[in-house]
Amino acid sequence: MNGILDGGFVLPPALEAHEPPEVRGPARDAVRLLVSHGGTGEVGHHPFTDLPDLLRPGDLLVVNNSATLPAAVRLDRLAVHFSTEREDGTWLVELRRRTGSATEPYPGGADGEWLPLPGGATLRLLERRTPRLWRARLDRPVPAYLGRYGVPIRYSYVERDWPLADYQTVFGVVPGSAEMPSAGRPFTAGLVTGLVSRGIGVAPITLHTGVASPEKDEPPYPERFEVPESTARQANLARETGGRVVAVGTTVVRALETAALSGGGVRPASGWTSHVVTPAAGVRAVDGLITGLHEPRSSHLLMLSAIAGDELLARSYREALRERYLWHEFGDLHLILP
Repeated sequence: MNGILDGGFVLPPALEAHEPPEVRGPARDAVRLLVSHGGTGEVGHHPFTDLPDLLRPGDLLVVNNSATLPAAVRLDRLAVHFSTEREDGTWLVELRRRTGSATEPYPGGADGEWLPLPGGATLRLLERRTPRLWRARLDRPVPAYLGRYGVPIRYSYVERDWPLADYQTVFGVVPGSAEMPSAGRPFTAGLVTGLVSRGIGVAPITLHTGVASPEKDEPPYPERFEVPESTARQANLARETGGRVVAVGTTVVRALETAALSGGGVRPASGWTSHVVTPAAGVRAVDGLITGLHEPRSSHLLMLSAIAGDELLARSYREALRERYLWHEFGDLHLILP
């Protein structure tokens, strides 16, 4: 993908956001917004609070209302990251070795092995489902257990624990995500009010995110989602009246494109999605995207290329590196417009 994305790029450690923006500035929305215009090919720089002025009346923002679980349980030498609940009550989990204040993948484990967890709980490993993930069963209800013994998942670039509230978005009302749907994090109630007052709609989907793979690129595995009838209707109406459907986060793109009809309309849908957005497949239901800045060789870059095109995306990432934008869930945002 035009050099910088085709072969990856080097992300300097100084551009990794180590803490919430409230620590660096006055509020959640005190982040920067890189703006890429597909029509003109221009790349601009704005404060995130300019968003209402960058969109048009009649546009629709679709947001993810999944709330973040305290999905990491720490043992003396290992951490268990609870990822995705399955229909039979088992969970996909990742085992990680604790290394000081961070963790790294743990290749051990065996079918049928029992792991003692804090509070007298026991986790049984049933079978390995991917190179990283096990299907496992906890001997008690997982959400309540995590509420007492879990903490938010964090990786080495975040140097200390932050409260669970720092990993929630203003839209998060349906608990279920192992990691925060972070594109929605900079939104505040005041900013949403400003959007709505300008005639910009806001509608929810639900997609519960699983654990990421920060050490290596992997395609996303199946995740639970719902596109409600009201959101499908709003998306179709926006398109019919000349508005644009702008997804807030790659999770929203995945849900909407799973529910997309061949002509670009959206139908109500729910269940599990394995859909992977690529330039070859393209997008049908989404016109624009608000997202974070993604790691080198991330599969999310294929989705961004499907929306922005290779050339504009490469130019945007060169600008982000040159202007020292911040990466990861506490970092800056990127708006791609058609």
